[in-house]
Amino acid sequence: MSTLFISDLHLDATRNHATQAFREFLKHRAARADALYILGDLFEAWIGDDDDDPLAGAVMDALAELTSGGVPARFVHGNRDFLAGDGFARRTGVTLLPESSVVELEGERVLLMHGDTLCTDDHDYQEFRTMVRDPKWQAQFLALPLAARRALAAQARDASRISTGGKPMEIMDVNASAVAEAMRANAVRRMIHGHTHRPAVHEFDLDDEPATRIVLGDWYQRGWALEHDENGFRLAPFDFQGG
Repeated sequence: MSTLFISDLHLDATRNHATQAFREFLKHRAARADALYILGDLFEAWIGDDDDDPLAGAVMDALAELTSGGVPARFVHGNRDFLAGDGFARRTGVTLLPESSVVELEGERVLLMHGDTLCTDDHDYQEFRTMVRDPKWQAQFLALPLAARRALAAQARDASRISTGGKPMEIMDVNASAVAEAMRANAVRRMIHGHTHRPAVHEFDLDDEPATRIVLGDWYQRGWALEHDENGFRLAPFDFQGG
């Protein structure tokens, strides 16, 4: 038995192969796990729990099948699906976690995050994040008709691609001081996050003691999952055909 961690699937109608891979992953690999943690950006965009998009419905039904089968699933909001709310949770059986959550694995405290709050050198993004996480902004957005929300989400994705393409890669990565601050604040020596699409295991010293930061991979060309069991952590990719 094991605990699985994934992030950055960015599911949408243009990437049916990734959606199918996720459904297979839930049906087979996740169904054998003790728990599944999704650390944000499961969807390319989430415009509200009332979205009638068929892909969103299919993904939620697949998650509901997993949780109704007895496997707990937990979700940390990403920068693309931060509007997933109580309706999403009720339909899927998934538990929504705070953006910084500490879990205990084999007696070790581990900090889980999406990771976007760690990219503090990207000032434009952090300003945008502050705006869209404001409850007043969210209430105004969710009050719009679905068609208007879809159009605004598409515009935001296009603007993000243009903005990202013009930024140095180091600006869009995590800030080492932000990582250290988050780990100290939560009294942990291990962190797991996504967002940067740079899967790796980083070993470093934090206050003269060993620490580890595990970065999850995205699901564009293949899938990525971090697995934890009595033998420790294993971060590895897999082909979409198998899961």
